[in-house]
Amino acid sequence: MTSPEKDVLLRYLQEGRDALLWKLEGLGEYDIRRPLVPTGTNLLGLVKHVASTEAEYFASVFGRPFAENLPWLDDTAEPNSDMWATADESRDDIVGLYRRVWANSDATIAALPLDAPGVVPWWREETRNVTLQQILVHMIAETHRHAGHADIVRELIDGAAGLRANNSNLPAVEREWWAGYRDRLEAVSREAR
Repeated sequence: MTSPEKDVLLRYLQEGRDALLWKLEGLGEYDIRRPLVPTGTNLLGLVKHVASTEAEYFASVFGRPFAENLPWLDDTAEPNSDMWATADESRDDIVGLYRRVWANSDATIAALPLDAPGVVPWWREETRNVTLQQILVHMIAETHRHAGHADIVRELIDGAAGLRANNSNLPAVEREWWAGYRDRLEAVSREAR
């Protein structure tokens, strides 16, 4: 069942999903796996993490388990193993998983009303009873947060930045302008210290 409110929430979730996948476009295997910050954040790992998180929130929280086993979510898995892709996990594997998760999540969203109750067992006792609407808002925030991480990682790789391929949401200026802008901000930062 759909509603105008549900449609708006699903649109924002899908925009975050699409933004996250766009960050992989045009890059080779090395660059999509490359850790560019001390905590190892990388593009393909972000997709794997968000797919895993979404699978949990829209499946088990509402008693609609995702059909596939995600071993990196097991209690015995290595810490942070949902944040990177092994050499045996291809881009197609991870992106395919994410798209299957979308289909499962979208089916849950379509089947349940926004006030449908769920339980997030890994949350604190006082906050673990939730509704579908709360989880939709939570996953929108989670997806967009990680899409922002992906935006920064992608910019570090090749300078590509912005919301999506046909709309960067950045000022339409030349590369030289950005260099001068960055230099000006660096100067202001030094002056402020």
